[in-house]
Amino acid sequence: MQSLWMIVASFLFACMGVCVKFAAQTHSVVEITFWRSFIALVMMFVLVRLRGVTLATPHWRWHVTRGVVGYTALFGYFYAIVLLPLATAVTLNYTSAIFLALYLALAGLRLRPGMLGALALGLLGVALLLRPSFHADQLWGALVGLGSGVVAAMAYFSVRELGRRGESEIRTVFYFSFVATLCSLIWLAFGELHAATLHSGLALLGVGVFAALAQLAMTRAYSRGKTLMSAALAYSTVIFSSLAGLLFWGDRLPWIAWLGIALIILSGIGATHFSRTPAARG
Repeated sequence: MQSLWMIVASFLFACMGVCVKFAAQTHSVVEITFWRSFIALVMMFVLVRLRGVTLATPHWRWHVTRGVVGYTALFGYFYAIVLLPLATAVTLNYTSAIFLALYLALAGLRLRPGMLGALALGLLGVALLLRPSFHADQLWGALVGLGSGVVAAMAYFSVRELGRRGESEIRTVFYFSFVATLCSLIWLAFGELHAATLHSGLALLGVGVFAALAQLAMTRAYSRGKTLMSAALAYSTVIFSSLAGLLFWGDRLPWIAWLGIALIILSGIGATHFSRTPAARG
């Protein structure tokens, strides 16, 4: 039952995506990324204080790497959300599970036939999703969205390495938010900062709050539930996002694009399953 926390996380992540699209009407992607990171940083700092978690860590190099790579993936993801139908952007970002399996293979994990089949299924799904559903002016957004999945897999690999070194999950999320906030501030120093109105302020607040709560729910699902079940339920974000896209913006994808989304979801679940060691299954 603890794995069902992932459904809560998926719904909150979809809400975050909706807020990103609304905030993009008046703010740049850099600003949205900053507020998402800064609000999450404040929330995580409060959580750190309440739980008495120390911020001292011997793994600061890994935290910096995870933060910079994660910030790049986050920015690309938000950029894709602004340019593409919400369900499409979410699905392209979720190819991270496929690329994470490739990174694990490069790190020494043997690719079994099931893993190779999952990867081939995912590549076919990407091809079906991209080819019919994009106009020429959306191609750049599609490439950025796919790139966010590639880079997000690097970030997840860093999180995996931090976990293997016994690093606290709360500390990991805190330092990611800190580095992402710092990267955004450096970028904003050379760009334009727009004043928030009541409407855009609520959207920006929603981006940060929904993201932080979703991360906490996701962490609970993975730490207390079954890994494969949690990974499978994570793709319900695509369903919630497609419903939100239809409700707010009238997004309608052709059936072949939905087939591509289904193949990517199956591939991600398969890649998660076959990348686990035999002792970790069950």
